[in-house]
Amino acid sequence: MQKLGLNQSLQQKLSPQQIQFIKLLQVPTAELEGRIEEELEVNPALEEGEEQEQEKPEESNTESETEEFQESSSNDDIDIKDYLQDEDYSGYKMQGDGDSDEDNREMPIPMSSSLHEQLMGQLDFLGLDDQQYAIGKQLVGSIESDGYIRRELESIVNDLAFAQGIETTADEVEQVLKMIQTFDPPGIAARNLQECLLLQLDRMDNGHDIDVAVAKKIISECYDEFTKKHYQKIQKKLDTEDEDFIRDAMEVIVKLNPKPGGGSTQAATKNQYIIPDYILTNNNGKLELTLNSRNAPDLRISRSYSDMFKAYEKSNKKDKKLKEAVTFVKQKLDAAKWFIDAIKQRQQTLLKTMNAIIEFQYDFFLEGDETKLRPMILKDIASMISMDISTVSRVASSKAIQTDFGIYPLKYFFSEGIATDSGEEVSSREVKQIIKDIIESEDKDRPYSDDKLETILNEKGYNIARRTVAKYREQLNIPVARLRKEM
Repeated sequence: MQKLGLNQSLQQKLSPQQIQFIKLLQVPTAELEGRIEEELEVNPALEEGEEQEQEKPEESNTESETEEFQESSSNDDIDIKDYLQDEDYSGYKMQGDGDSDEDNREMPIPMSSSLHEQLMGQLDFLGLDDQQYAIGKQLVGSIESDGYIRRELESIVNDLAFAQGIETTADEVEQVLKMIQTFDPPGIAARNLQECLLLQLDRMDNGHDIDVAVAKKIISECYDEFTKKHYQKIQKKLDTEDEDFIRDAMEVIVKLNPKPGGGSTQAATKNQYIIPDYILTNNNGKLELTLNSRNAPDLRISRSYSDMFKAYEKSNKKDKKLKEAVTFVKQKLDAAKWFIDAIKQRQQTLLKTMNAIIEFQYDFFLEGDETKLRPMILKDIASMISMDISTVSRVASSKAIQTDFGIYPLKYFFSEGIATDSGEEVSSREVKQIIKDIIESEDKDRPYSDDKLETILNEKGYNIARRTVAKYREQLNIPVARLRKEM
């Protein structure tokens, strides 16, 4: 049997305005301009520009702006009095505002060709027949951004057969590959690092440089020992006791480019500029924080849309078509006001969060000394500003601040704490800096192991385990002791 019952439940849902604010909050300043342009395109009731002086309308009984339009109401009226005030909304005046042509001038983007275009240009000069050219084009297309070909030659043979109907062999493909490996930049189209280094050394070998000749011998015959920095084994394999003989060759090798395609790829990519969300200045010992508003222009409600309501107030309110038009206008006006309010709330939240971070890390922002950074987690800032941890996380995840010491992502200031012998807690960044300093000053003939680093840190009063030392060393992109050894 079917039964009819009544259940009562309590659910928490976000309003459209809250969702809009959350999405805007996590957008960095560099992307905010695009988001505002999108809104300006879809909402004609939203305009960009500064607030304008205008006469106020005659006195009227103001009512709630958010009251919904009721088509079935007895008097068929719409509450539009607030819209008639032509209340413009504008953003905060912040650093970056102004009409300076210098500020608004766009940076020129250098013209450059991609790695693929450079290689195809060189391929055209080889004078290949149609089949060889097709193979060369396929090989160039298989070169990855770092300059390597990692696809097996047999697979390239199959690609040519299935996609272009070209019958060839792996030997013929390798012949064309050898030609491409003579292209610039040196080392291009190598299939592994060993081949890449040998290609570059071949280009340098003039038959008279003994260091290059030894370097080629090391890479071709002692490559495994070279990757593990087993210098004594290399000496033994090459049957020499002269360390200088090996050291000079190693200096030649370390100057080679392990990613020959990297330079061309970078040249083909547009320059990426970091646009800070905050600007912090030290004014005679007083820290002053401002928001960068270059990508957050002033916004306001369209006056022409407000004028439509004025015309409606004087017209026949029972006109169905006019009433439908006014309903559309009201929806757009509401959306515009919600967006402007979300932008203003975003700015307030950004300032509130950053001010709390500055207060917490005040000593660092005064001097820029990394050792002055205190342990700080999201919960610390959330408690200071009485906001949810997720809100602080959205602010910190994609924002940056410009200081007198450089530009820092906000995530930089959050770190875990390490206990000391005195019972205090210091930032993990301070410990990482000490590890870095110790490794930089170590004897490269006998670099410190992680166990030795742990002992040194414990002697300095930092209670830290070996596995934590290893974790911090890896985060600093510092290799293990064996790979730091030098001759």
